[in-house]
Amino acid sequence: MSNAPTEETVIDVEHYTDRLFSFNISRPKSFRFRSGEFIMIGLPALPDQKRPVMRAYSVASPSWDESLEFFSIKVPDGPLTSRLQKIKKGDTVLLGRKPVGTLVLDALLPGKRLYMFSTGTGIAPFASLIRDPETYERYDQIILTHTCRQKAELSYGLRLVESLKDDPLVGEMIGDKLLHLTSLTREDYPLKGRITSLIESGDLFTNAGVPPLNPEEDRVMICGSKDMIDDTAKLVAGFGLKEGSNSQPAEFVVEKSFVG
Repeated sequence: MSNAPTEETVIDVEHYTDRLFSFNISRPKSFRFRSGEFIMIGLPALPDQKRPVMRAYSVASPSWDESLEFFSIKVPDGPLTSRLQKIKKGDTVLLGRKPVGTLVLDALLPGKRLYMFSTGTGIAPFASLIRDPETYERYDQIILTHTCRQKAELSYGLRLVESLKDDPLVGEMIGDKLLHLTSLTREDYPLKGRITSLIESGDLFTNAGVPPLNPEEDRVMICGSKDMIDDTAKLVAGFGLKEGSNSQPAEFVVEKSFVG
């Protein structure tokens, strides 16, 4: 079997701000992944390129979806996103063949409450997981946090969570299980500050109406910039939670290859 990426067709594109956009592409019938995993995607090589530029992207759609959704930043001079942000319906996107990742349910031990800490496009793997019935079967409560610079950047997550009420698979399962907490760092907002500051001050737990992190009950997934991941993981470990992996599940996991 060839390891070369498959050529997929862009189904639709939506731009949220001058920094963020999402897009859907066709899904090969043989493509299988676990909700929360990432895959390499890219664009056909230009005439002056020896090979296509490929980057790791979390799949934002759930594992049962017939198409594949991605949520991306726009970098003006980025090797890939400078071109990717200009794609339109009908264009070709290259899709890798091997999905991988640690932000999967199987990398965590059973627990009562699942936190999903995200910043910016780091919400993508959680967009997949909150649409997966297994997430609600495993946990009594899911707390999704999304921290951005400006209010407009929260649009993708807010609209997604709102749409779950009518979701054919998880709509009836969610009830009051899913709590979506949003915060901003550069504009006035009811909850303002970096996720690390909100954890340290306790404001996060106060707003969620839950006690501080407890390794007996709580499980955590973290996705954002490298600094955010490192700083948040350090704080979570300070509560006594241990980092897990696919081969050795534990109390929290971080995205190993996310850039954004």
